[in-house]
Amino acid sequence: MNKFDYMEKHDYEQIVYFYDKTTGLKGVTVIHDTTLGPALGGTRIWNYASEEDAVMDCLRLARGMTYKSAAAGLNLGGGKTVLIGDAQTCKSEAYFRALGRYVQSLNGRYITAEDVNTNTKDMEFIHMETDHVVGLEGRSGNPSPVTAWGAFHGIRAALKHRFGNDDVSNYSYAIQGAGQTGYYLINYLIEAGAKKIYFTEINQRHIQRMAEEHPTVEFVPTNEIYGMDVDVFCPCALGAVLNDETIPQIKAPIIAGTANNVLQDEDRHGNMIKDKGILYAPDFVINGGGVINVYHELIGYNRDNAMKAVEKIYDRLLTIFKIAEKEDIHTQKAAIVFAKDRIRTIGEVRQSYIPR
Repeated sequence: MNKFDYMEKHDYEQIVYFYDKTTGLKGVTVIHDTTLGPALGGTRIWNYASEEDAVMDCLRLARGMTYKSAAAGLNLGGGKTVLIGDAQTCKSEAYFRALGRYVQSLNGRYITAEDVNTNTKDMEFIHMETDHVVGLEGRSGNPSPVTAWGAFHGIRAALKHRFGNDDVSNYSYAIQGAGQTGYYLINYLIEAGAKKIYFTEINQRHIQRMAEEHPTVEFVPTNEIYGMDVDVFCPCALGAVLNDETIPQIKAPIIAGTANNVLQDEDRHGNMIKDKGILYAPDFVINGGGVINVYHELIGYNRDNAMKAVEKIYDRLLTIFKIAEKEDIHTQKAAIVFAKDRIRTIGEVRQSYIPR
């Protein structure tokens, strides 16, 4: 890929490559947009097939973080870090402290947090070298329960828009992935009296945990989850699961989950879902609870205030659904319109220099 052409097309600011000889740390940080504030985005570790795959994943995720923060009403831009390696063998104190030094070298333009295959303990090592890290133990902590809480209210908004009633107990759900956010989402749905829940998961420990804690939640094989005859399909695993092969299988009238970059191709598959008459809750809006939570860590963390802010995802999604209907566009595009409008408006308000 021609990276400069891609950066120009999608208005990226910066791609940073880094390598540490002592620990073998190698990765990429992408800063997409800092109009609203410093770029925030987690650090994930993945054994990518190629460096090109790692860079493309980082580019897509950073751009998604810009829209996620903007749509969540936060004074933050979007960024991301991906580390290339096997999370089972590469992690150590020195490894993450080396990363912390590279984060520090960006001088506050980028703030990191946990993501796939990283956790709060890893963030503490990063914090030994930089203050530009959130999601620390004893502060906002594990974002998964909060992300799931936002998704729960996002599902309620989708139910309200589609059926005119947001009572979770009236409907059935198919959850793809029950490791972190999917697990907590299932808990919230059960507490709200969900009529029926199905789930799929590839990790045997998570399957066993569900069987022990919630035996009424029914396991189905991975390839059957798309075709379940339910009211809401909830993708809560990795991205690109909505594509040419899976969308025709979906029977649920609503898609609303916690996974990032769920659409393999935003326009093609956003339109496929729209044409099929399915209401899709845009991923970067409905899963914005985690970033809202860590933002509150930056401004002075109070758990109750953070959770109340996350609940506003309900109203934002209702607004986005109306934009999609009014402009006759798919909901992912409507969410980008919503986010870009805020970036443009606040950017213009702040164009003159006023010292604080």
